[in-house]
Amino acid sequence: MTTTTSAGRTAVAPAAPTRAASVVLRPVPLGAARIAGGFWAERQEANRRQAIRTGYEKLETAGNLQNFRIAAGVATGEVRGPIFMDSDVYKWLEAAAWEYAREADEEVLGWIREVTKVVAAAQADDGYLDSVQQVRGEGRRYTDLPWSHEHYCAGHLFQAAVAIVRGTGETGLLDVAVKLADHLVATFGEGRTVDVDGHPVVEMGLVELYRETGTQAYLDLARWFVDARGHGIIENHGKAPTYFSDRVPVREQTTVEGHSVRAVYLTAGAADVAAETGDAELLAALTTQWEGMLATKTYVTGGIGARWDMEQFGDHYELSPDRAYAETCAAIGSVQWTWRMLLATGEARYADLVERTLYNAFLPGVSLAGAEYFYVNALQLRDGAHPDEERSVANGRRPWFDCACCPPNIMRTLSSLDAYLATSSAEGVQLHQFATGTVRADVAGGIAFGVTTDYPWDGTVRVEVTEPGAGEWELAVRVPAWAEGATATVAGSSVAATPGEYLRVTRAWAAGDVVELVLPLQVRVLEADARVDAVRGAVVVERGPLVYCVEQPDLPADLSADDVRVRVAELRTADAEHRPDLLGGVTVLRLPVRHAAGAASGPLYRPAGDEAPAASTGEAVTVDAVPYYAWANRDLGAMRVWLPRA
Repeated sequence: MTTTTSAGRTAVAPAAPTRAASVVLRPVPLGAARIAGGFWAERQEANRRQAIRTGYEKLETAGNLQNFRIAAGVATGEVRGPIFMDSDVYKWLEAAAWEYAREADEEVLGWIREVTKVVAAAQADDGYLDSVQQVRGEGRRYTDLPWSHEHYCAGHLFQAAVAIVRGTGETGLLDVAVKLADHLVATFGEGRTVDVDGHPVVEMGLVELYRETGTQAYLDLARWFVDARGHGIIENHGKAPTYFSDRVPVREQTTVEGHSVRAVYLTAGAADVAAETGDAELLAALTTQWEGMLATKTYVTGGIGARWDMEQFGDHYELSPDRAYAETCAAIGSVQWTWRMLLATGEARYADLVERTLYNAFLPGVSLAGAEYFYVNALQLRDGAHPDEERSVANGRRPWFDCACCPPNIMRTLSSLDAYLATSSAEGVQLHQFATGTVRADVAGGIAFGVTTDYPWDGTVRVEVTEPGAGEWELAVRVPAWAEGATATVAGSSVAATPGEYLRVTRAWAAGDVVELVLPLQVRVLEADARVDAVRGAVVVERGPLVYCVEQPDLPADLSADDVRVRVAELRTADAEHRPDLLGGVTVLRLPVRHAAGAASGPLYRPAGDEAPAASTGEAVTVDAVPYYAWANRDLGAMRVWLPRA
């Protein structure tokens, strides 16, 4: 097949719907939306300077690239790592491509070219490609799709290939991807092999490849993979279907279940299929599932996945803080799915969850320095906790993992983060996330505006039109659902700002016009639904988009984070103080806390009295609470997000 590009594509960005797609909003391309300073710019710089470079080195030392060389026959030895080792290479390639799109770097481009050649050399003549399976499987293919991850690796290859085309203009990996996709089309589907991969992501990859090449067969196969689930295929392999998102057809499912990353990668791919096929029934089913996830299976941080056992969601309201799995990859998958729902509907609630997840479930997965990672994101670490395996947060963040799915996933998310700032529509431009930078859009003959903010530390977001375009157009700025009391002005005149909606202003703009949104950043105290048994009687403290925690380095020597108790009325009046010298610059909350009564003595179980015993003793001491994302960047010690009431 001759590779073509830009078939109906409207944006050089991830998840860029075709012009014919049934979506309300369309991404503003990378480069047209640019984070230029502040909070997220610092994280992107660390990603560029540290993570992507060390990631390239890790792919060599961990054996990922050598596996391809062995499969290609240019090296000998045993392949290393899990069956899905190839996917780490593809996610890193995607990260490098989006980073190159942000700022050209010949060294990064050289790495992309080098790794592409290594990958291409291992591809079989008929298009099949999976280095570990090619060597360990001794020529056998697709014999155990529930576990082999062959389609999963292909999906990440497709995403990387599209990113490289959009980010660099080079088509070398796209040629490999097209050849593999053609092989899948010839092998799977109605009238061919009826089977699905145990780990979704090929659906997203195939739709992206369709968007880039215009090849209808790729979209058709993605739709077939989505609809094939829930009909006993995995069970026929002798596997329990729930874990693999194969118990119920996607169109009939009412909640997410099973392995959390698998589940949200599947729903993200299904959302892509719904958008490109105009399938309102499928979108409605995904809406129900998303609402169910948010209502009963999402941590206060936006994290998902309650069970260490098989990395699963768990049951409704099963959200233990100390045993939280909340895998970093699951947070990324949630953002990918939720972003697609935002494009499809234009509803602010989806942008709200993207914000919560990015700050509090995704960002804790990477160190402030940029190259150490959490796989698991527990909401509590007990004093004296022992790290029983490498994923445990009791190890602190680690430079890599034997199963290294999270580090390159973080890299590609940060590299493409600019694309999540803003969208455009027939009406105008929508600003979803707040960061200092610029946005340009092909609206009203071409418009541009600058954003200035010190968010999340300060709640003022200033949008100044620099290129007004011709005629009227709408500027929509999200007002977060938590922002009670938000105010706004347009060219100096007050306008209403309703939390949970967009501030919408339609006018013929002039250069220099300013929209200013002021979001109150008072301390908020939250409690969980009583059915979340693990945190009944405890509260969480938030400020702006950030969830806070208490961490041992900020506590007196005689007070463990395990024994902290709080009074809600005192928390609500806590002071905030910005500390530029702490953790890269953070706003801390000065919280009054107390010691738990009998914390160091007394029996584990005792007779119940008619009244509850005293929960705390002594006068309150004031301690600093820090944003949860920043914990474990100093001396590792006890930490908790949920604070028991005194």
